[in-house]
Amino acid sequence: MPLKTGDYLRRGDVYIDYPYEEVMFRTVRVTGAVYRRFYGEKEGHEEIPENNRLFNDTILIGYEITAEEYEIDNKEW
Repeated sequence: MPLKTGDYLRRGDVYIDYPYEEVMFRTVRVTGAVYRRFYGEKEGHEEIPENNRLFNDTILIGYEITAEEYEIDNKEW
């Protein structure tokens, strides 16, 4: 089920998982910035544009997770 966008993504830091592509995204409420983290890697320092294809696929197909789940490398939770 697609995630809500707009104000929903600005209500607080939102963490989204997209297992098919083995990637997660984090949106930051204060700045509106989006960051990406591939499974087994650290979060990138570069801000991801909101029109990024992989980010938009994640919003459509992925699901919201907790901050703790975002930090876990092992995806067997």
